[in-house]
Amino acid sequence: MRVRSAVLAVVACTSLTACSGDPEPRPTTPAPAPSVEQFFVEPDGPAAEQVAAWDAEGRTADAAAIRRIADAPTAVWFADAEPGFADKARDLVTAAAAAGRTPVLVAYYVPQRDCGGHSGGGAPDAAAYRDWVRQLAEAVDGSPALVVLEPDAVTHVLQNCLSGAAAEERYQLLGEAIRTFRADPGVRVYLDGGNPGWVKDVDRVVGALRLAGVADADGFSLNVANFETTDANIGYGTAISDKLGGKHFVIDTSRNGNGPAGNTGSGDGHWCNPPGRALGPAPTAWTGHDRVDAYLWVKRPGESDGACGGGAPEAGRWWPEYALALATN
Repeated sequence: MRVRSAVLAVVACTSLTACSGDPEPRPTTPAPAPSVEQFFVEPDGPAAEQVAAWDAEGRTADAAAIRRIADAPTAVWFADAEPGFADKARDLVTAAAAAGRTPVLVAYYVPQRDCGGHSGGGAPDAAAYRDWVRQLAEAVDGSPALVVLEPDAVTHVLQNCLSGAAAEERYQLLGEAIRTFRADPGVRVYLDGGNPGWVKDVDRVVGALRLAGVADADGFSLNVANFETTDANIGYGTAISDKLGGKHFVIDTSRNGNGPAGNTGSGDGHWCNPPGRALGPAPTAWTGHDRVDAYLWVKRPGESDGACGGGAPEAGRWWPEYALALATN
């Protein structure tokens, strides 16, 4: 409106002699910069606790490095049905709303999760999953939130982890989850679509996302807990988006600062806690790409991918040495 008003004022002055009394043109007011969505930063968590511990020990340089993680907005994962999980989600969205920020949640409880790998588990059956999704959706209802839905769930079907009736059920559950969360217009849902280093046939990914109900989602997510470069994800995501009518997407940039490690000879070392990785672009909704809604830190930097290589703890556990390496590489 400011730009429009300024233009109208100039037009008016060219037709009214009263404007000629001004000694020189007045500078126009610059248009305001686009507002950038601010994602919620948890006030506590393993990174913040590590900063406090190392400060107390006099490891100030290391503490300062870890503060790069502690002060950044990272996603909060919901990966079990332990009593209180819904209350945790409700407290999260309430705190974020009070701060005027948007929380990022990861729903990660689909049956036969991770094909029995390092993050194996999930709901015991479809009925339990539907009830879990309902409770989580009710907990965030009424507050703005962004949900990344079931990392790897679609891609694992493409890798024949599930087939036949089991694959059909997974697609059905994912579609139902999208619609359950999106019953609240303030909740945005991004169905996970893997990463460009995994399933390279874009047509197969597009077909699977359609079967899983991506048409009802706000978009899809890429690179969750992986290390592929931002540019590679933009290219891959755009190719998928082109076949989905321009669907938008988000990218996990938490640990992709140095890109993928490649084959380290350890079997899964190219993705499971590979050495030499670094933090990627900071979380922001101002990506400069019209279809990329946000760069997010979905995988919390410093949390293990699994008990694989280098004495790593089990998946999801905080690993301070790895966190420090990510923050200093």
